[in-house]
Amino acid sequence: MLIKIVHAGHFLPEISTEAEQRNVEESTDGIEEQDGGYGWVCVFAMLLITAHTWGVNGSFGVYLAHYLADNTFPGTAETTYSFIGGLSLAQITFIAPLVTKFSAKFGLHPTLFVGIVLETGALIAASFARRVWHLFLTQGLLFGWGSSFLYVGAIGIVPQWFTKRRGVANGIAAAGSGLGGLIYSLAAQAMIQNLGLSWAFRITAICAFAVNSVCALLMRDRNKHIMPNQHSFDLSLLKRYEFLVIIAWAYFSILGYTIIMFSLPDNALKIGLNARQGAIAGALVNLGMALGRPVVGYFSDRVGRINMITGGTFLCGLFCLCIWTSANSYAVLLVFAVLGGTVVGTYWVSIGPLLADLLGIKHLPAALSIIWTAIVLPGTFAEPIALKMRESGSSAYFPVQLFTGFMFIAGTICMLVLRSWKIAQDHPQGEKGALRGRSIVLLVDEIKRAVARSLAPAKV
Repeated sequence: MLIKIVHAGHFLPEISTEAEQRNVEESTDGIEEQDGGYGWVCVFAMLLITAHTWGVNGSFGVYLAHYLADNTFPGTAETTYSFIGGLSLAQITFIAPLVTKFSAKFGLHPTLFVGIVLETGALIAASFARRVWHLFLTQGLLFGWGSSFLYVGAIGIVPQWFTKRRGVANGIAAAGSGLGGLIYSLAAQAMIQNLGLSWAFRITAICAFAVNSVCALLMRDRNKHIMPNQHSFDLSLLKRYEFLVIIAWAYFSILGYTIIMFSLPDNALKIGLNARQGAIAGALVNLGMALGRPVVGYFSDRVGRINMITGGTFLCGLFCLCIWTSANSYAVLLVFAVLGGTVVGTYWVSIGPLLADLLGIKHLPAALSIIWTAIVLPGTFAEPIALKMRESGSSAYFPVQLFTGFMFIAGTICMLVLRSWKIAQDHPQGEKGALRGRSIVLLVDEIKRAVARSLAPAKV
């Protein structure tokens, strides 16, 4: 058992990775364990599916900056445009219970191919939009439904194939969001500028159709071995304290995530940069995610899932408050884009493995359905809130930057609460008392030494 105490720069009582592993083994309820094999094919397929769902959605900031700068549909309010991306993101999670139920009845592959048809049709239809409400129905609503059938239909597959390497496998798969966002942010800007908005949608649709079709054929589940609970809503989970804390963390994290993902291209325009530079800033956030998500997943397997999530969420808040608030030049904005990007997607890397660890792999589909529903509101309204909070001038995004940073800090507090609960579960009462007493003693000693140093006479 590993224990670390607050002293000389060390950490609080550490959740033992051994204890976490024991919890994972107990949660499988005798299911034959897997840790790779064909699972790596599923990881690669999931990476590409994520790239062509969340990655395409992650390029919306480029489209939004184009809509705002060119006044694509005259008379449309700026906040109206922002709802398109939020609606798309929200629909992915809003219909997740329906997707879970559909998948339970018809199976994995029919679910994925419904998503392919819906997503491809949405992008093709968006290329013929002549009114802003056309974009709400296509780039917003229908694209979100297609992405949901693809992403939600497949998200529970990777954890089924891994035990010890679940975090790193999920991190690699989740990196597809950053990889796709990087490619499609740069590509969308180039296509809009050289070919026009309509062809940007059509080319994206063709690429997404081809890649998603191949990946759907490669995906394979282990439902026959695991027999997962695929109820759309298992309300009994809401009676579990740890699950409620996770929902709160998810809510705050998605508020911050959505604002960062959609705001940077417009933020670049507000500080005097051009559309191409704004697209690069948005692309670098996605590059940061592509680099950071596997790292977050890897270390969550090594230092403990909750520990890594707490650190990643806190770092994102710190980067917002310390770097983004100072990003009045192109160079600083790019630094924030890359650094913030490495940890802004901590939620997406960790939510599946975290729920599998704490609730058990059998409850993962039902738990994810509730989580998806819980984040509909922050996903929908985050960017409209951000645009309403903007001010005039080069510091227009300063209130937005503060708000976003504090959302991640609130998420960090939720994770600290969950960490305290986990420690209480892992240690017997007597041991908890000893830990608490020892931590207090060391903390008091540290305070005494600090006071003594401050009262000591200065050396001349």
